[in-house]
Amino acid sequence: MNAQDLSILSMITNASVLAQAVMALLLVISLVSWTIIFRKWFTIKSAQRATNRFEEKFWQGAELNALYQEVSHASKDPGPMARIFEAGMKEFRRARQNGATGGADASNVVLAPASRAMRAAFQREMDALESSLAFLASAGSVSPYIGLFGTVWGIMNAFRGLADVQQATLASVAPGIAEALVATAIGLFAAIPAVVAYNRYAYEIERLANRFETFIDEFSNILDRHAR
Repeated sequence: MNAQDLSILSMITNASVLAQAVMALLLVISLVSWTIIFRKWFTIKSAQRATNRFEEKFWQGAELNALYQEVSHASKDPGPMARIFEAGMKEFRRARQNGATGGADASNVVLAPASRAMRAAFQREMDALESSLAFLASAGSVSPYIGLFGTVWGIMNAFRGLADVQQATLASVAPGIAEALVATAIGLFAAIPAVVAYNRYAYEIERLANRFETFIDEFSNILDRHAR
């Protein structure tokens, strides 16, 4: 490659086959990461808005059976907290219909399946929210090393190319090293957004999880009072 021709495109096209394969892999990882980043952003924001709406309606003192009917027959996605409520309320109503009414023993009989149903629904919601986060974590941690591998390989090729040169100068070495460093740059380009997005989304999901668990505890207390 000409020492003056150091554009990014020319360095990529003149790189070795292995270095180009590394760059292509990193670009694919980056593309998948950005797809997940945008998709998870919409998913988490939608879950937060739906949770806010349901919490506001729930704590305004809505009648539980009426709220259950509204959630279970909703035409739009009611949100994760509403689905947790629906799971618990469904089991509570089923236990009441089976004749478990009145007293502490009946309260335990009613609350145990309702609590298990809410915990199971909670776990399903968390699995859905956390899906694909592992890819972002892996992309953020592995991409720089993949880029470094391409860089090391490119530098090795650059120095091997100097074996037949009578006099090595900076001008003859610089193009090969510049080509090699492109792989590291692409690796960082893939890793940095993935790490930032993973940390941000993990924080937002943890906050949602805390809200869900608090709701389960408070709703269980409400069901306990209704069961006695």
